[in-house]
Amino acid sequence: MVQLRSKLVSADNTGARDLAVITNLGGYKKHYAQLGDIVRVVVKEATPHSSVKKSEMHHAVIVRQRKEYRRADGSYIRFDDNAAVIIDPKSKEPKGTRIFGPVARELKTKGFSKLISLAPEVL
Repeated sequence: MVQLRSKLVSADNTGARDLAVITNLGGYKKHYAQLGDIVRVVVKEATPHSSVKKSEMHHAVIVRQRKEYRRADGSYIRFDDNAAVIIDPKSKEPKGTRIFGPVARELKTKGFSKLISLAPEVL
């Protein structure tokens, strides 16, 4: 459950380190975002000379969340941190060229196949 002002770790190589959620996209008065949901984020901290700068707004997809997520088969999955990957909102393709850490397989059903192919591990 990621909500307004939640802090996220950037799981890609765009140069962003910390992200903060400013809007959950996908519905009127939507309070929480889960795995595979697109959120609007602001970059709170970035590395120097990177493709994204501090205080820029971007769209991102949630790839890991601390709150357990119930799958269709009845099992649950949960991660150690809340993480997101910055994407292009029209094509749903990541802006970075690498993904760090594991991602959930629910992303494939939501149309993020390019992101799944870049990830080192899919759980």
